[in-house]
Amino acid sequence: MAGFVDPTRETFGTFRKMAEEGPVHMLNLVRLRAQAAYPDGRQATGAQAYAAYGRESGPVLRRVGGRVVWAGDFRLMLIGPEDEHWDRCFIAEYPSAAAFVEMVKDPDYQKAVVHRQAAVADSRLIRLAPKATGSGFDG
Repeated sequence: MAGFVDPTRETFGTFRKMAEEGPVHMLNLVRLRAQAAYPDGRQATGAQAYAAYGRESGPVLRRVGGRVVWAGDFRLMLIGPEDEHWDRCFIAEYPSAAAFVEMVKDPDYQKAVVHRQAAVADSRLIRLAPKATGSGFDG
């Protein structure tokens, strides 16, 4: 079974139509390929290709006002499929959904995303609305 790498047109359309104002958090869970799968046949590991994606897309992320607000290393699936693991886990914050869309449509980002597509075997990208944090789970 093929992994999830890019959003469908329909899901991206739904993302754009959501009327929420304010910051958007995007939870990223990424599983890398051992060897990147570039369409032009260039050789790199998945980790090397994803690092190239980070280097090239980072300036665009910052230009639209985005930043990584949390990152961590996967250790154990306590609840969920035992064979599921993630190589990269982070939350990116954007000042608005429009800023995320602006990033995705940016020509420099479009060039960088080729590295992500080559690197990623499977991923999850989950839109979240940030809330105030505290000492309980009922937030």
